[in-house]
Amino acid sequence: MLKVAGWIDALTEKLGLLSALTVLLTVGIGFYNVIARYIGKFIGIKLTSNLLIELQWYFFSLTFLFGFAYILKIGENVRVDFLYGNWGTKTKAWVDLVGHLFLLAFCIIGIYVTFFPVMQSWGQLPDGSFGAWELSPDPDGLPRAPIKTMMPIGFALLFLQAVSEILKNIARLRGANIPFAGK
Repeated sequence: MLKVAGWIDALTEKLGLLSALTVLLTVGIGFYNVIARYIGKFIGIKLTSNLLIELQWYFFSLTFLFGFAYILKIGENVRVDFLYGNWGTKTKAWVDLVGHLFLLAFCIIGIYVTFFPVMQSWGQLPDGSFGAWELSPDPDGLPRAPIKTMMPIGFALLFLQAVSEILKNIARLRGANIPFAGK
């Protein structure tokens, strides 16, 4: 049980690094866009495009979609700490177990709700065949399907980390000495 949780945690650690990288890319592209816009205005040449603006938006979205599972793993998720901090290990484990079970349900709903719009974005037609992808309405924009696909993937990654947390809490309730993250 804990071996599976360890594998999921290792994946989530990599996602945390990827999320940090997307922050750097978002800031870098944003910095370039601002500088290029002013230099371009000064010299009379367009040095930026909607592609770069949308790419910045995509990386910003990926920061959160990759980061949510990592936030859960390191224990930085929202909870009422003034109560939680005074509880014993078993009480914390029970509260976390129940909370993570609710999170599983939320993730399943999130995957379900986003799946069909994502398929439509990839061009799935009502008869099941595929047509053209959904494209940006802006000139030089990016296709929408790849970034929309990341929504159910983000929910699936959060689901996996919730499973890991559930497994660790079951182990705590059985007497394993596993420290709580972020505490």
